[in-house]
Amino acid sequence: MRPPRATPVAFPPGRTYILTVVQSSRFPLVEALYPVKKPVVLFSLTAASFLPAVARLAGSGLAEPVGLLSDLALGGLVFCLALAAPAWLRVVLVLLWALFQATAVELFAAMQRLPTWQDLHYLADAEFMRASTAGLKLARPVFVGLQLLAALALCVLPARLVRPPLLGRGLLVLLAVLLVQGPVSRHFDEQPVAARYNPLHWFVEDALLSLLREEPGPMGEEALPPALRTLDLDGARLIGAGRAKNVLIVVLEGATGLYHPEIRRAMGVGLESFDMSELARATARGMLIPDFTVHSHQTIRGLYAALCGDFSKLSWDTPKAFELLADPARAEQCLPARLADQGWSTHFLQGAGLQFMGKDKVMPAIGFGEVHGSEWFTEPNPFPFEWGASDEVFFRGARQYVKRLQDGKKPWLLTLLTVGTHQPYAVPDALAARYPSRKIATVAEMDRTVAAFIDGLRRDGVLEDTLVIVTSDESHGSDLADWVSSWGLGIVLAPEQEQLPRVKNGGYGLVDLSASVLDYLGLDIPAATVGRSLFRDYQTARDMVSYTGSKLRWVTADGLRYECTDNGSCRVGAAASILGNAPADFHRDRQGGGALIFPIARTLDNRLTAGQATRTLQFASGELRSLPEKVTNEWNDNLIGAQYLDFPARSTVHVSVRVKAVRAAAEGINLNLRIKQWEIDTNDIPFANFPVLHAGDEGRVEFSFYNVKRRQSFSFFLVGEGRDAQVRLDDFSIRVDRRSV
Repeated sequence: MRPPRATPVAFPPGRTYILTVVQSSRFPLVEALYPVKKPVVLFSLTAASFLPAVARLAGSGLAEPVGLLSDLALGGLVFCLALAAPAWLRVVLVLLWALFQATAVELFAAMQRLPTWQDLHYLADAEFMRASTAGLKLARPVFVGLQLLAALALCVLPARLVRPPLLGRGLLVLLAVLLVQGPVSRHFDEQPVAARYNPLHWFVEDALLSLLREEPGPMGEEALPPALRTLDLDGARLIGAGRAKNVLIVVLEGATGLYHPEIRRAMGVGLESFDMSELARATARGMLIPDFTVHSHQTIRGLYAALCGDFSKLSWDTPKAFELLADPARAEQCLPARLADQGWSTHFLQGAGLQFMGKDKVMPAIGFGEVHGSEWFTEPNPFPFEWGASDEVFFRGARQYVKRLQDGKKPWLLTLLTVGTHQPYAVPDALAARYPSRKIATVAEMDRTVAAFIDGLRRDGVLEDTLVIVTSDESHGSDLADWVSSWGLGIVLAPEQEQLPRVKNGGYGLVDLSASVLDYLGLDIPAATVGRSLFRDYQTARDMVSYTGSKLRWVTADGLRYECTDNGSCRVGAAASILGNAPADFHRDRQGGGALIFPIARTLDNRLTAGQATRTLQFASGELRSLPEKVTNEWNDNLIGAQYLDFPARSTVHVSVRVKAVRAAAEGINLNLRIKQWEIDTNDIPFANFPVLHAGDEGRVEFSFYNVKRRQSFSFFLVGEGRDAQVRLDDFSIRVDRRSV
């Protein structure tokens, strides 16, 4: 078809005319700014790409050259790829880069560690993301704001950029720099991982290493150092039979020994920005354990180590607490179950909801008779906090809970877990403004409220017949050093206080708490429990291990301290503790002794499953569940808690699900079983899903699959919808058969 002919326009003579040509665009307002758009886009792209490098320079100067090299090389790679990409792809690329950098800097501010690929499951956890990001209470608002602002500028200014010459060669050079940076960083491996890597660089390298690295073979339980596999009661008793009949374990979320002034001085550490002076005052006659290790990150892992007398996993594999659900015999050896068998009333109370990390199932399984979360607290928080009860509300409620237990006739065990110091932190804005950071402000609140709680217990006469242990589930670390992320809090209050030393020498950790309580009470200690007793004096050193900040740490009984990163590089030096400042001669491990920590860690990780030809994980036993009329979120509406499971290579997994429709409308109930790995739907396992169920119908799904390679972070989601519908979960079992291994 021929285009229409233009109609000539006649202009009267004797006048001056200005002719404006308007370029057609989907962004007409933006195109009006065309003369300035390209420079703005280039500036925004440059800022978005290199802000991490600028932030490192501003914070550390040239003290972290390898990390700066990583920032510059990766930022340059993003810059060049964005130049070569079409506008829409450039926007996606830079937005993902900016979001990752912003998330990483917030995670580091909260926990002093970089994100790893195992953290991906949090992105799909709607409740975790909602609570963690509520109110945008950022620790690094300037960096996050500038990073996201620069990225958003590219979204509203989609200019066409000219591809520079030699772009391909530049990309190759930058890739080569990144490849070289890895070996170079090993020469600086006395520094934290964050000092040597851009967060995305470490994330990718860690993921690739996990795929390419051969897992160390099992070394056998008997080959482990004795302190890591046995109970040690050879020390001299500090007291006779304990006079306390009750046990109170207070677990302070994320607290580190660094905050206690006397503990800090005992470890030879300089001044910190904040002292928990109120807690120090309230426990002025208590026994302090300065050299106290938390073995890993994550609350559920810390609780397992403290309550079950075993090391939590020195990796991000399936937490041992979840494996206990398939091992009731081992669960019965945990501290709450042992005390319940001896007539104690056992209780668990935390400030957050119980569903996150499966504590609604794990805590009853290990012997707690009563388990309560945020739903127990009726007093509203004085300010909004998304995770649950603020520390002030929590400790007021906990004091009332203790009074109720004191009125009973049975001795009791109560474990308390706070949540106020969890990001985004339970503290009002006005109070937060008085401290260096919102995190420190919540530590100040925790200091005030836990001290008031202990003072109240003392006035109520509780301390006269109660053993109190104040500790932490994990350490949220400090800018002081990355080993602080392995430094927990250890304080003991007992009726026999005058017989206990003020400072308990020697290395201890969460793994020792179960043995210590049972030893104090004079009860038999189960064979599976490992560790030493806080109420004995030992003359010999011991091995101690932890995995925090992407480093495996190990101090041997011979006085050598190793620190190894996941890429296999290790440092070694003479030291009496796994904690404390680095040894004076902390050199690269050229003898290879540190490499032994990798099979040690793998053997400790597999303690609950080693030697089992089959194991069965049971996730249902007749529970009634009401269904939503429409599924809106798989995480919120999931009927079952079978998440983050690991299956070994050359194993067969058999899945059996049985559900009965108790109540249903005429149109019936739609149930759907979905399988995910790393939060991505897995389509390589065929099975027949549920049919539509009507009232009284029973639905079954049963299938098996074989694992050629090891599967990690494997999750099952059972969701259902129906008007006015209710189902009974009669069975949800997963049997793992390793006989072909």
